[in-house]
Amino acid sequence: MTDTLADQPLPVRAKLVAAWTSFMFFYAYVDILNFYKPGAIAEILEGRVHEFELSQTFSVTALGILAVPMYMIVASAALPPAANRVTNLVVASLLVPFTIYNISGGEYLLFYGLGIVLELVLLALVVRWAWTWPRTTTAPDAAPRAAGALR
Repeated sequence: MTDTLADQPLPVRAKLVAAWTSFMFFYAYVDILNFYKPGAIAEILEGRVHEFELSQTFSVTALGILAVPMYMIVASAALPPAANRVTNLVVASLLVPFTIYNISGGEYLLFYGLGIVLELVLLALVVRWAWTWPRTTTAPDAAPRAAGALR
């Protein structure tokens, strides 16, 4: 007799939470590992990131942009299924062009390219899982059946 592990299906909510959490890790680590690029710290100390001047506006904008996938972790766990599905489809789809734009900031194209491809794979999974969210069928109302039986 062999003992095998049971493979329980993972709920869509859990998949979405995991994908958004992984997306945030990639997003953060690509930025953190960028600090090791020669000249990156000097550029920051000069008050620039890529072509942007470091300012309160830059910081608020960056935080606002990062807040979107951060809140998607919570939204994916908390929203009702219909709202959850639509929100995930819309937000993931809107993040695709934004994620692709990030390649423009990278001098290390293999590094940035890999990071972006990995992020896009996660966004694609979010879209797929949200799009194919399982539906439940409800039994037809008993009243119409009874009315039909009287005819």
